Amino acid sequence: MGADTEVDAESDAGSESIPWRSSALYVILSSSLMGVMGVSLISPVLPELRAAFELSDAQVGLVITVYTLPGVFLTPFIGLLADRIGRRRVIIPLLFIFGIGGAGIAFASSFTEVLALRFLQGIGASALVTLAVTLIGDFYDGAQRNAVMGFNGSMLGTGAALYPLVGGALGGIRWSVPFLFFGIGIFVGIVAAVALEEPEADPPSSVGVYLGRLRDVAVLPEAIAIFSAIFVVFFVFYGAVQTALPLLMSDEFDLSSSQIGLILAMVSVASATVSSLYGRISQWRTAPELVALGFVAYGTSLLGVWLAPSPVFVGVSLLAFGVGFGIVMPSIDTTVVTLVSSELRAGMMGMRTSMLRLGQTLGPVAFTFIADAGFETSSGGYRVLLVVSGVIVLLSGVGGYLLLRR
Repeated sequence: MGADTEVDAESDAGSESIPWRSSALYVILSSSLMGVMGVSLISPVLPELRAAFELSDAQVGLVITVYTLPGVFLTPFIGLLADRIGRRRVIIPLLFIFGIGGAGIAFASSFTEVLALRFLQGIGASALVTLAVTLIGDFYDGAQRNAVMGFNGSMLGTGAALYPLVGGALGGIRWSVPFLFFGIGIFVGIVAAVALEEPEADPPSSVGVYLGRLRDVAVLPEAIAIFSAIFVVFFVFYGAVQTALPLLMSDEFDLSSSQIGLILAMVSVASATVSSLYGRISQWRTAPELVALGFVAYGTSLLGVWLAPSPVFVGVSLLAFGVGFGIVMPSIDTTVVTLVSSELRAGMMGMRTSMLRLGQTLGPVAFTFIADAGFETSSGGYRVLLVVSGVIVLLSGVGGYLLLRR
């Protein structure tokens, strides 16, 4: 742990204040912001991308799928590597790969090149949020950890709120311009190389012992429940909100990319606001109860989107989704980092992110394929999928909360 971080940890021990003088904090926040940029920045541009390369809805959904796919398989191994050789040696190269791969898409001349570079960018993005949250667990403890976790979630929400606006505005110039924005990852990598110090960690055990301990934790009922919840959250979020909804709004309301970006930003506005209060909210209910309540908010939001007669009502309904996101993600991350010691923390977070990426990968493909293949029009299919997923998620949240309260 760096000297500045030690001073801050000692001066702020037992408090809920944010350690503003800790250089690690800014690298953590910046890495998290890179991690959520990859989809929310370009979601509003999907209709323009569809037109530029004359794609079907299922094909344009691959722009998200090939980005999230590497994380499904790589993140657990990246977590293991970070636990073995150190966080710093892993996160810095990932930031450079993310920035180079993403910015390169702006110069692609075919859809095949777009997909190849998105896959490369996805490799870089695969564990950025994972390692950022792991570093929070490494550098901070107790109430301060909850405060930083909530603040990190708030920053994620703020960034995700701004990215659709930025992406929509840049997409109005040309479909390729938003991808240049990904080059900021290179700058963050340079800052991390200068400012981030390696946190203290327990001496690594043998690989066999490490994997055995990780397996023992992963099969605990609490871990299985958390992994299942995070898969569902991101399957629905990326399938319904980030992929199907932009295409639906473009077809039914004839909205531009900037208008779509403004509506999608409602999720992140609400999420950022709620996450910033997580330190207080976490004292009101247990983390599993908060996850269940978040599911109630998700289901309510999706049903509201299904019923919405205009884009304004869609945006209002998405606020509820953001509220759910703002309490679910910090609750899940806090649970994961407290389940294990520092030696296993990155590996456990890697498994968490692998499930997250699996949901991100399958959601867009499932929603666009079912809507294209199973219904007369894709718009009609999206509407049916919104109500079905909304009902399932809502009932899951209500049932889970009642069981937990008993």
